[in-house]
Amino acid sequence: MLAFILKRLGAGVVVLFAISCLTYFLLYFSSANIARNILGEFATPEQVALKSAELGLDQPLPVRYLEWLGGALTGSLGTSWFTGQSVASAIAGRLPVTLALIISAILLIAVVATLLGMAAAVRRGAVDRVVQTAAVVGDAIPGFVLAIMLVTLFAIQLGWFPATSSIAPGVAASAWIASLTLPVIALVINGVTSSAQQVRSAIIKQLEKDYVRTLRSRGISEREILFTHVLRSAAPAGLTVLSLQFIGMLGGVVIIEQIFALPGMGALAVQSTTLGDIPLVMGVVIYTVIIVIIVNLLVDLANGWLNPKVRVS
Repeated sequence: MLAFILKRLGAGVVVLFAISCLTYFLLYFSSANIARNILGEFATPEQVALKSAELGLDQPLPVRYLEWLGGALTGSLGTSWFTGQSVASAIAGRLPVTLALIISAILLIAVVATLLGMAAAVRRGAVDRVVQTAAVVGDAIPGFVLAIMLVTLFAIQLGWFPATSSIAPGVAASAWIASLTLPVIALVINGVTSSAQQVRSAIIKQLEKDYVRTLRSRGISEREILFTHVLRSAAPAGLTVLSLQFIGMLGGVVIIEQIFALPGMGALAVQSTTLGDIPLVMGVVIYTVIIVIIVNLLVDLANGWLNPKVRVS
């Protein structure tokens, strides 16, 4: 197991380094007149030159990347060029909101999709057709359309929830729940049907295997077969889909956060990219990649526990 974990962590470190290098170089090649953007259009050429030297923009690009990498390896991602706030503290204030939103949605998707997928696989008939139809419809409707519909109906017309987020430092848990309920529902509706379809297919595949017939011949109840044996064997497929949805949500919540005015990572990423605040953009990228690596590692460990053959491979 230790070798399994070290192998996955080693691969994650390589991916993290490659993405940081590629992102850093692409940002500088795609960003022009950074010092001018910071100082404004009325700054003199001398002021722009001094600002460029202050930021190290007059040095060769590889030297700048190595300096940034050296700071990142010691835990320092620098400071924002526009606000002067440290990148770590800027992200620390936004990351909990995004993680709370995504984790809540993924947990609900996992529960609801498992129940729907099991019902469709076991009962078939009308339930199966409804799940398959809903999977197509759910994939066809963008999440931001659902978000707009929800905020229009439940926030603006009915007034059951706030139209914009009230999340701020020190607010009560009730403010978090009220602000995250509609965004979570939008993400769940958009993702649960496709996950249920994958769970359904995996369970049907397991029900057709010989070990299920053997268990039935021994007089074991259908409930025990389904929940103890079949569900565990089908779980790796569901976990893989959920991990992909989690990773997709990290980028997809940008629009959701904008609609509900949530102070999350999505808004920070859009703002820093628009301004050309490269230290902040790099910080967002690094934190996002680290989260992806952790999620993939946890899914690999879960799959390895459910199926020992995964550890061998």
